[in-house]
Amino acid sequence: MKPYINTAELIASLESEIKSLSDTIATLQLEPQSFNEQVIFKYIDTASTGKTKDFVRSLGVKSERGSLFSSGDVSKLIKSGADDISPALLEIARDVVRMKKNKR
Repeated sequence: MKPYINTAELIASLESEIKSLSDTIATLQLEPQSFNEQVIFKYIDTASTGKTKDFVRSLGVKSERGSLFSSGDVSKLIKSGADDISPALLEIARDVVRMKKNKR
């Protein structure tokens, strides 16, 4: 919980957190609108670039280079994004990356 000065400030802070969580849930409940969003959803689901890479390979999709999809391709997609990925979904994926880094 964040520090607060009075009850009204605490309530406002908690309401803000509720809105943020509701927005995140709504984003995660959407169906992927593109292949890249499907990859990002898979990363969020597994929290693993390796498992996501395996998923993409199982679909027979190759990277932009024309070679097998790699964990680095997943990381690059999360870091750089793409025009066909919702900014909210991308931010969730980046939050997962941050959570994994902080867990170490």
